[in-house]
Parts: sequence; C-alpha cells; structure tokens
Amino acid sequence: MLGGIKRFLIGYPLPTYQLAERRLNKIRALASFSPDALSSIAYANQEIYLGLVVAGSAGLALSWPIGLAITGLMLLVALSYYQTVHAYTDGGGSYAVARENLGVLPGLLTAASLMLGYLLTAAVSLTAGVAAIASAYPSLWSYRVSLALVFLLIIALVNLRGAREAGTGMSVPVYLFVFTYLAMIVYGVAKALHEGPGAPTAAPPAMQPLTILLILHAFSAGCTALTGIESISNGVPIFKPPESKNAGQTLIVMALLMGVLFLGSLGLTNYLGVVAGPQETILSALARRLLGSGPAYVAVQVTTLLILVVAANTSFAGFPRLSAILAADGYMPRQLTALGDRLSLDNGILLLTAGTGGLIVVFGGDSHALIPLFAVGVFLAFTMSQVGMVVHWWRARTEGWAWKACINGIGALMTGMTVVIIGVSRFTDGAWIVIVLIPLSLGVFLPIRSHYRRVGQQLSLRGLAAPLRPVTALRVVVPVSGVHRGIVDALNFARTITPDVTAVYIELEPGAGERIRQEWSQRWPDIPLVIVPSPYRSIIRPLLDFLDETDAQHRDGQLSVVVLPELVPAKWWQGLLHNQTAWLLKAALLYSRRHLGFQRVIIDVPFHLQR
Repeated sequence: MLGGIKRFLIGYPLPTYQLAERRLNKIRALASFSPDALSSIAYANQEIYLGLVVAGSAGLALSWPIGLAITGLMLLVALSYYQTVHAYTDGGGSYAVARENLGVLPGLLTAASLMLGYLLTAAVSLTAGVAAIASAYPSLWSYRVSLALVFLLIIALVNLRGAREAGTGMSVPVYLFVFTYLAMIVYGVAKALHEGPGAPTAAPPAMQPLTILLILHAFSAGCTALTGIESISNGVPIFKPPESKNAGQTLIVMALLMGVLFLGSLGLTNYLGVVAGPQETILSALARRLLGSGPAYVAVQVTTLLILVVAANTSFAGFPRLSAILAADGYMPRQLTALGDRLSLDNGILLLTAGTGGLIVVFGGDSHALIPLFAVGVFLAFTMSQVGMVVHWWRARTEGWAWKACINGIGALMTGMTVVIIGVSRFTDGAWIVIVLIPLSLGVFLPIRSHYRRVGQQLSLRGLAAPLRPVTALRVVVPVSGVHRGIVDALNFARTITPDVTAVYIELEPGAGERIRQEWSQRWPDIPLVIVPSPYRSIIRPLLDFLDETDAQHRDGQLSVVVLPELVPAKWWQGLLHNQTAWLLKAALLYSRRHLGFQRVIIDVPFHLQR
C-alpha cells in the first residue's frame, strides 16, 4: 500500500542512465533557479517600505535612491557569479570557491551561510506568498501557517518527482509572473507619464526622525532583493551542455529581469506616492493604485502568490545539491549523496522540507520576522565567494585576470560592507541568531568529517598481517519465546552450521520456564535449553548477560553466533500488534559493546505469518 501511494505521488523509478537526459535547458532552468531572485521584489520592496514609512514622507522619498544602490550591488554580484559559473563547472558555487581558494574553514562557513540562507529563503518565500494573497482576501490571515505548510508540501512533492518535472512545473507560474508584472510596469510607466507624479494618498505621520541608522536599516532590509542570485552557480551540472555557457546566459537574463522588476515596481511606488494600508503589502497597494480592485488586480496578486510559492523551489534546487557536495566531501551524512527513484536528491529535499516547515511554525508564518535572519548569511556567502574569486584570478593569471579580479574585489568590498550594515542594523531584530549559528555549524561539520576519517582508518587493510582469522568452531545460541512453529526454522538452520546449539528462554514469570522445559524435552531433546530468570521482567539485559558469561567460558577461538527467530506479519499495520522483541534484541546485540573482545554474528531467521 505504501509503495502504491509513493508511486502515485512521486512516480515510477527512473533508470540511472537517464540522468543525463534529465538535465534542464535554459527555459526550464530559468524557471527552476530564478523564482526566488525574481520574487524577492515582493518582500524586498515591502521591507524597504516598512523601514522608511516610520519616518513619514521624508523617509519614503529615499526609497528610489536606496533602490538604485541595491540594483548596483545586484549587478556586481551577478558579474561575480557569471565568472564563477565559468571557473567552477562542477557546481558548489560559493562553497567550492571559498574552499579551494580560502581554505577548509572559510569554505565550511560559506556552506553554512548558504544552507541557512536556503532554509530561510524557502520559509520567507512561502510566508510572503500567503501574505500577498491575504492582502486581497484578509480572511486568510489567520490561516497563513497552514497555507504555507500546504504549499511547502506541494513544492516538495514536485521536486521529489525529479528536476525536469520541477522545472516544467515552475515554468507556468514564473513566466506568468514575469509577463504580468512587466505588463503592469509598462502600463504604470505610461500612466505615470500621463498623470505626472502623485502625492501619498494618506501620508503617514513621522513616528521616528530620519537618521543614518534608519536609512541603513532600510537599505539592509532591501538587500534581500539579491537573494537567489547565487543559485545558478550551485547547479551548473544540471544544465544541458555546454553547461557553463548555458548557466551564464541564464544568469544574465535572470539578473536583468531582477533589475527591471525591482526598479520598475519601486520607482512607480515612489513616483506615484503609493502608501499601503493596514494588512496590505506595498506591491498590493501599487497594483490596486494602477489597476483598481477588479480582475486585473486579483490576477496580479494571484501571480505574486504563485511566484512566491514556487520561489521556494530555488532552495529545493540549491540546498540538496550543496548538501550532496558537502556529504561527498565528508562534512554531511553520506546519505545526502544518494539519488532517489526519480534521480533527485531525496534526502536533501526531505531535510529542507522539515527545516523549512519548522521555521514557518516557529515564526508563526510571519515573513517580516524571518527576513532579518537570512540576509546576513546570504551576503556573507556573497563576500566569501568574491574574495575567493580574487584569489583564484591571482593564482590563475589567465587572460584578463586583472579586471576580473578587480570586479570581484569591488564586489567583495561592497557585499562585505553590507554584511556589517545588516549585522549592526538588524542585530536585535534576529540577525544575531544567524551570526551565532553560522560559526556553531562547524561543530556539526567537523565532527562528521572526523568520524568518517576514523571509520576509514579502521576499515583500511593497510598493516593487517593476517586478513583471515581461523575459527576452530562455532557456538550458536537461539533465544526462544516459547515452543511454537515460529522457532522451528531457526533451530533447523542453527543445526546445519554446527552441532553446538543452545536455546535460551528468558523467564519473566516464575514457573513459566519449567512448563517450557517439559514441552521442549519432548520436541528437541538433543538441544539444551537454558532457563534464565528475569525478576525485573527484562528480556534484553538477562540475555546479554548470559551471552557474556558463555563467551567468557570459551576462549578457544570459537565464534559466537546468535540466531534470532522473528515473526513477520503479512500487513504493515499488524506489526503494531506485536511487541517487536526480535527487533529490540537485534538492536541491542548490534550496538552493545562488550569489554570481553568477542565477535558475535547475528543471524535473523524470519517466519512469515499468513494473511
């Protein structure tokens, strides 16, 4: 049944040889990697507005200069990553650049920044999407957590079906959003030229003076418009050949669309003096000012919802690949490198889904509360990547390296300054959480790497004088729960490998062992049965103590074998009706570490129950 549900939701498995055929062309890749970058205008514009509106009309007047500064920074970052996709064709983006050129620790700090950024980007996108549609239908505000989680589940299922399905599924919302907003901006520009500049319809009174700190606060909040611009550099291998060329061209198109949508919407908001009402986003107020409250306005809000929901797909495209690269390097669990049935990185997708869902619940579906957390990580990754590219060009000294290093150097300086601005201006808003978490992530990466190294050393055959240790005999112990058909196969198997077979019964109730012994002597008189009393009604501890005692009595090279009879129900739910003693015994035997130094072999003999 579970297999049937999985096939229905995810689809049938794909053979490995189709992996190359599952790569994306530029149309699908733009839809897969750009939603976060394109949709960031929704919450970036909102954050700039919320940062400046407290200073009244004087504050709102600065939204355009701040937007120009952010757009310039956006172009610098795009140029930097354009060079990255050509220099590092195996993916990894900022992490690969920082690791190779700055060292392991800077690389891991960059990876931690990116992974936190992906988690927060998905949470912000989904909650901002719900806020967009709730602006049109205020009754939905009370359901924003549930709606965000439903959209998260949909995005996860689409990605579990594979990269091509994700790119195809995202294409409609992405291009619908682009064409809808470009049309609205063109219409808005024409209307603004015809009507001239407007004054705020309800200019709010200034609640705070316009200070440098307030301006920096708004600038740092608006820098969230740059999120997602690095995602293409992490996914270069998923493009169709030539990978770097196609990835670079897609990055350029994405950056141009980002700039047009961001500056266009921000400029119209500023020029027309648009002010948002309560429980309304600034883009909703702009659309209402231009289009009224009719079907056109609703269409804009719906496309905003869709693009913000699928913006989480940027995280689903980047996070699993980055975690797989880290896992391949030994800093994350190796399971993250495994391809699922549909040639997707299922474990990374599930990890991202769980983390994003947790953030949505903890922060109550409030995108405004989440935004201060992910700006620090995103810009730290930008900075480390560009510093790493400066070192790369300095070492490579290829044609044109000087001006390329200059571009990356200027970009590193600007994004580094932005990290400081964001860290200081948004520290008390929650940025401190990420500032603390990023260094602490080394406490996860480094122990994992150390564990894998120790495992490799212990598994190595180097220095092993005698690969095969002679075994003079075998001793088999068969734990039994009673005299019934379920133990027959286990006993028969045990006698095929050695005549030295001992059965052991853990007596939980006084007198039960003697009844078992009488039946046992009639069925298997040639197999000794040991009754071990358990006054505290435990099965596992008395059995382990018995095995230790018998192992201590045999120091003549005998190998200890435990044969476990196990009942296997026909239906999955029937397993809930049994006490799972065999499973608990296997776990205890597998993970118990005894000081005696004996090796125990554990063999499971199933007895399949009929329907």
